[in-house]
Amino acid sequence: MESAPHNSQISEMGLAASLEAPDSVSSDVARALVEDIADGDRTASLIPADTQLKTRVICRETAILAGRPWFDETFRQLNPAISINWQAADSDVLGPGTEVCCLHGHARSILSGERTALNFLQTLSGTASRAKQFVDAVEGTGAIILDTRKTLPGLRLAQKYAVRCGGGSNHRIGLFDAILIKENHIAATGSIGAAVYQAGRDHPELLLEVEVENLDQLAEAVSAGAQRVLLDNFELNDLRGAVRLYKGKIQLEASGGIALETVRSVAETGVDFISTGDITKSVRATDYSMRFIA
Repeated sequence: MESAPHNSQISEMGLAASLEAPDSVSSDVARALVEDIADGDRTASLIPADTQLKTRVICRETAILAGRPWFDETFRQLNPAISINWQAADSDVLGPGTEVCCLHGHARSILSGERTALNFLQTLSGTASRAKQFVDAVEGTGAIILDTRKTLPGLRLAQKYAVRCGGGSNHRIGLFDAILIKENHIAATGSIGAAVYQAGRDHPELLLEVEVENLDQLAEAVSAGAQRVLLDNFELNDLRGAVRLYKGKIQLEASGGIALETVRSVAETGVDFISTGDITKSVRATDYSMRFIA
């Protein structure tokens, strides 16, 4: 019996196709600019104040583009007169040597914003590119790749946006928009049943998920009325058993030790979701460079 969609389920599935940037873009950029520039760019001040500059941003490797709103906002905050002409959109596949965008405007402002803007672009493109690898690895299985809360501090919404650029979906944003009952919660409340009952009573509007470590706990979570179970570090045979017994009765999410090399075999067991921290916590920055145009 499938449960009705909840707000957090909408964030996981409905937003997977949406590339609307989060409200945090402006504050993310403001914080980054203060970190880098503080009370002034001493090197850029060596350039005559009226100098204009044309530059282009090049991607040096195969990647998924992500981070345009943060890139644009960097220069908007420094000097809104800077023009940016994009040749690619977020979620586009880039090849080595692809010209991503061109900038024209006040030289001091462009040089002051260069590193901050590229930091956002390289980090978020790296996240999107890693997410795409996982999504491609499970293609055709029906399994949905989810991120986790294992994100860079202060950049969670940005990275979750990047995951969507790579074709993945978002798990809960934080501790406030869904309930995930884990081992310590169960120990503190006395049982899975007690924890599920209290969660359903206090927050019926939220997705209610229980982390289980074996098939017996899975049966208990199903009986208690959980909407989803997180099958933590299950062996493949146990995942198949969970699917055989409960597919369609409860949402099944595999997690724990999920690697790119093994994710396909996990997906082929028939689970509905696969969550992995790899795509956000182990991100490798995409190689971009900004070059002067004579």
